[in-house]
Amino acid sequence: MKKTYLILLCLLLLTGCSKNEPVEDKGEEVEEEIVEEITGFPYDAYLSHDNPVVSIEVRNYGTIELQLFPDVASNTVNNFITYILDESYNGSTFHRVIENFMIQGGIVSNAYDPIKGDFTANGVDNDLSHYRGVISMARTSVNDSATSQFFIMHQDSFYLDGNYAAFGGVISGLDVLDQIAAVSTNASDAPTTSVVIESITIDIKDYIVDEVIYVS
Repeated sequence: MKKTYLILLCLLLLTGCSKNEPVEDKGEEVEEEIVEEITGFPYDAYLSHDNPVVSIEVRNYGTIELQLFPDVASNTVNNFITYILDESYNGSTFHRVIENFMIQGGIVSNAYDPIKGDFTANGVDNDLSHYRGVISMARTSVNDSATSQFFIMHQDSFYLDGNYAAFGGVISGLDVLDQIAAVSTNASDAPTTSVVIESITIDIKDYIVDEVIYVS
């Protein structure tokens, strides 16, 4: 009888111990969102996970990803997004390439009216410098003449600051930028073999696109 009692007691103790072991939670799982920090750029202060993200797919080269900075140049960002949503850039080219300076693209068949330029010399506060990787708007000698064309800096060019509307920066694909900047060009800085933009798409996040201010 004593032996039987001891055996039962041991079984009860073992059962009790098993209840304290880790067990799989059968309840509802909540997935943790892991947000990877984007750092290491001279324009880190402007980067935010709330900014719209643009992907430029370049045939035979790869993808350049950029963040747009609405807080820096809202009208320019709204204009650029409008062209993207209209798929105007798809099939266009980087038509002007100058190594150690910039690559320029964005000639479209359905350009809208020129926009009010977001840069200091035009009365608009814009403190984003033209670092390597920064995207900015091309224009003529007239301040309010930018339409669809843009350029991405291959190297720092601070003398452009205050006179051109910088509005975003590369966050991925600087190697693609380097490859494009190294292509063979003619006397007019046009690539001897076309550098085709397959598409430009955007993850707009929660950004609300305002009406573009055009200058007719």
